[in-house]
Amino acid sequence: MTDSIGEPLPSRVAASRKSHRRAGRGPAWSLGSEIAWAISDAGVLTRRNLLHTVRVRELWPFMFLQPLVFVFLFALVFGGAITIPGGGSYREFLLAGVFAQAVAFSTYPTTIAMAYDLQLGLMDRLRTLPIHPAAVFVGRTVGDVARMSISLTVMAVAGVIVGWRIEDGPVRAVAAFGVLLLFGFAMSWVGAYLGLVAKSVQAAQSMPMMWLFPVVFVSNAFVPTQTMPEPLETVAEWNPVTAVAAAARELFGNPNPFRDEGTFPAEHPVLLTVLWSVGIIGVAATLCTRRMRQVRR
Repeated sequence: MTDSIGEPLPSRVAASRKSHRRAGRGPAWSLGSEIAWAISDAGVLTRRNLLHTVRVRELWPFMFLQPLVFVFLFALVFGGAITIPGGGSYREFLLAGVFAQAVAFSTYPTTIAMAYDLQLGLMDRLRTLPIHPAAVFVGRTVGDVARMSISLTVMAVAGVIVGWRIEDGPVRAVAAFGVLLLFGFAMSWVGAYLGLVAKSVQAAQSMPMMWLFPVVFVSNAFVPTQTMPEPLETVAEWNPVTAVAAAARELFGNPNPFRDEGTFPAEHPVLLTVLWSVGIIGVAATLCTRRMRQVRR
């Protein structure tokens, strides 16, 4: 059997498993052996997903053109219409929000890809192989982080063109992109679970949109939360998309207004983003594992 990119994936997984055993790490169980097995199999599936990205050209517009559309559309259309409380450039405020939206929307391609693999029968084939259960999800989500890195790079270049600047140096900028990718990694796990429960690829295309749009737009991604009604502002300040956008603004040195500067979301956006990301990964990974066990029965 070959996978969707025309390569004999099962044989590569089997080769990984044999290599793992030749190294003396099986069949006796140990924690080190378990981790090595998971990493080995996840590496094979990550490679498969990256090759899929390179060879399936229909994915390229999603990586290259969509980020450009978001940056130029919001910067040129809303750039002169929104005033930032406390002063500062809206375009510098905007870019971190566009980054946050992009990593949050990474749920969408992950959901579709997972549903497509299920429909194609690839997941059924993987279940018959001696593959580590976590490797299926780790391979998918790590491959998606690589795609996100490309999209963020394209958006950063476009941002510089429209006037966005990094004000606090390269080290904090790298930290900002690390926080964004961590949150995107977490959202990919959500997409993996939605792909597992979707009844078809068509259903998978609509499932993330039902909740992603309100989550992204009830946040400070594109506008300061001070203009919202008070109950909605409270929801927006604790929104994980607000946390990751505010964390990126703080690390980039861009305008980062909050109505009450003494609140936890305003004072610790980086910590809040890490907490949200770890929590989302924990819940989504548990749900993915339970779902896979149900499907195996």
